[in-house]
Amino acid sequence: MSATDTSTTLPSTAGRGGGSLGVARNLGLVIALVLLCVVGIITSGDRFASTDNMLTILRLAAVIGVVSIGMTFVITGGGIDLSVGAIVALSSVWATTTGTQSMADDFGWIVMVFSAVIVGTACGVVNGVLIAYGKIVPFIATLAMLASARGLAEIIADRKTQIITDQGFTDFFGAEPLGIPMIVIIFALVTLVGWFLLNRTTFGRRTFAVGGNPEAARLAGIKVQRHTVYLYALLGTTCGIAAVMLMSRTTTGSSTHGLGYELDAIAAVVIGGTLLSGGRGTVIGTLFGVIIFTTLTNVFTLNNLSTSAQAVAKGVIIVVAVLLQQRIADRKT
Repeated sequence: MSATDTSTTLPSTAGRGGGSLGVARNLGLVIALVLLCVVGIITSGDRFASTDNMLTILRLAAVIGVVSIGMTFVITGGGIDLSVGAIVALSSVWATTTGTQSMADDFGWIVMVFSAVIVGTACGVVNGVLIAYGKIVPFIATLAMLASARGLAEIIADRKTQIITDQGFTDFFGAEPLGIPMIVIIFALVTLVGWFLLNRTTFGRRTFAVGGNPEAARLAGIKVQRHTVYLYALLGTTCGIAAVMLMSRTTTGSSTHGLGYELDAIAAVVIGGTLLSGGRGTVIGTLFGVIIFTTLTNVFTLNNLSTSAQAVAKGVIIVVAVLLQQRIADRKT
């Protein structure tokens, strides 16, 4: 059987997040988000319900949201990546060096964008090759990348914050067409592309197959190792895009960018309903997971609650989500 024939042999419900089960899961996420908003309105009133605060939530969700979309593909494909925060930092530093910004003066700010995306993609390819062909466990391979990318970012930046001097870059990404921040628009576009790629293409069906049963996918004609590299490269690309968004929001490149992103991204993906064991994933669920966590952080901040309390709340939510996933899996078996 050829690789192109696999699209007819894979479960049609996989791409939809499990049919009616996926709908019920997304409905639960909507209810959770609504309840959070009700709590926010009760505790903070107009400070929470204002348009400015809603846009603030979306701005904060945008960067980690783009990373989470890429993480959805990797986890659906049966992998994990602990290095996304470090890759974001390295991409931002590389794109804001004096040399890169000098090239941007000559050829336009798009050079900075390409630099960040290329560095992110390259890091993803390295992860994918080590895991697929080097047979290194994803946890170990990406842990090594976390340390290496963060260290390289510190060396390049000399542990200093690099200021973006290109006015064209800040003007473009700081724009708000129709009152919507540019980074929110980018997040929406990445989400749409991610949803289409996962649910409406052969690439998405192969991702579900590889995550569900790699050996069966190989026998069906899918080049599992090559597809694994593609998945990590895709995540690296989203990290590069997120770095550009973070650069535009802070007007800096720094080796401290992206701290904790790996945990936030994994949490959002798991909360959204993607199985940590692979084989099932949902971009829409990830979108809700990101917004739920960002809204939770916003509510805590408006009520002057500590970051420690926020961390405890996130931890409880993650545990509950995983327990629910296990119960669902047990019912299906």
